[in-house]
Amino acid sequence: MSKILGYGEDAFTLWALKQHTSKILKEFQDKTAPSDCLIFYRPSFGRHSKQSKAVFGEFDAIIVSLENIYLIESKWDSLSKFKKDKLTLREEQELRHQIFSWYLMHWSKRCSNDWKRFAKEQQSDFQKKFKGKTIAPAGKLLAKNLEFILTKSVEQCEKISSDNIKNVLLFFYNAEKSKKPTKIEDFTLIPINYSKEIQGNFVALFP
Repeated sequence: MSKILGYGEDAFTLWALKQHTSKILKEFQDKTAPSDCLIFYRPSFGRHSKQSKAVFGEFDAIIVSLENIYLIESKWDSLSKFKKDKLTLREEQELRHQIFSWYLMHWSKRCSNDWKRFAKEQQSDFQKKFKGKTIAPAGKLLAKNLEFILTKSVEQCEKISSDNIKNVLLFFYNAEKSKKPTKIEDFTLIPINYSKEIQGNFVALFP
């Protein structure tokens, strides 16, 4: 296999999923082996658009273990000095976690292959919870992506509750230049030091 080097936040995210999933699991005392996890890399639920009230952006990753579901955002120090103690997320990022958590909590195996029924039963509750938003219309690509990921997640992690849906912020930093942040509201912050792993400004992804 050719050696593949990656640059930037997306590359560090993929590298972390390959090399440091155990670190994420350990943070939550999750006993699932990394090899038993189901991982979605950069799952997209549509770009923000005034034409669609159903889209809500994309996560950097979703990890589904046998015990928990981890909704992941990533940030990095951009190869420069980082000195902040506290990180903040944009409003749309926080909303993305709230919306997908709602989907997880309201989805069940009986809904599989019947998105139209699910949307009809849950639309009112969804719109009360998220003003100005709607459930993805049946037949659309967004609905198909959601149905696939939700179904696979429920198959993998059979018991889903508000307690085992985890909001995670991975922060990639060079410990020789930056200090790791220590605070972020409503998310579990997991700093990952990449200083010993980079070649130039690139990280090895494969093999």
